[in-house]
Amino acid sequence: MIFPRFVIAVALFLSGGAFSASASEADRVDARFEIFGFAGLHLLTNRTSVEEAANRYAIAMDLDTRGLASVFVDLTSHSESHGALAGETLRPEAYRAEVRRNSVDRRYGLDYRGDGTVINSSTPSSAENLLLVAAQQVRGTVDQLTAYLLLERQLASRGTCALVVPVFDGSGLYNLQFTDVKRDLLPADGHQNFTGSAQLCQVVREEIVANRNKNEDTYRRGRIWYAQLVAGDRMIPVRMEFDTAFGGVKGYLAELRGHGVHLHLLRE
Repeated sequence: MIFPRFVIAVALFLSGGAFSASASEADRVDARFEIFGFAGLHLLTNRTSVEEAANRYAIAMDLDTRGLASVFVDLTSHSESHGALAGETLRPEAYRAEVRRNSVDRRYGLDYRGDGTVINSSTPSSAENLLLVAAQQVRGTVDQLTAYLLLERQLASRGTCALVVPVFDGSGLYNLQFTDVKRDLLPADGHQNFTGSAQLCQVVREEIVANRNKNEDTYRRGRIWYAQLVAGDRMIPVRMEFDTAFGGVKGYLAELRGHGVHLHLLRE
């Protein structure tokens, strides 16, 4: 059915979204996104938090389906990534994800070595979903959570989206190609009351080795608006639009807490 696959695609593109936090646990930034599909249908909730110390970072993200979507696809997901900060460079050390979809479990695990080697310990539900990826192909890649954190930090420090990040997440190997679109005055709309200056970035997903499981088709391209909502060395996504094989989706920052800021932006 198209609708269940559409919900799955939305969840997969969200597994690339991340927020970051500052130097202590008290300064951690927590965020909640609400995701909507065709006809304004509420599909998913995304809760993400990231902590950053002087030379360390850690990201955690939880997804679950909402409302009518959960009748067709009962989906929950938890993913984590952590690693080292070295100037503007992020060096992931481990990535873990647990996904339950309609009582079927998948576990993804990646470990990173100092020489760029990536060890894949993922356990898809069946052998037919395993990827045929050579070790050399994934050398130097990062997980999708780290990829978006790289972009957020670059936006804050250099003011540009121009970035290409090679990503391997245990279920696919691809490049995320980010480009600048424009500075934009983002108006409020029917879902969100945020109004303000934002940097609009385009992201294109270039498949290198695609997941064989067609139920896990994900986004092809999208647009993300970033704004400086809290003090620190990163920009925060406030709104996004993604094109999937099954239609368009929109994501909205609903709540943000951290750095002395507590925002409620969604019209609820």
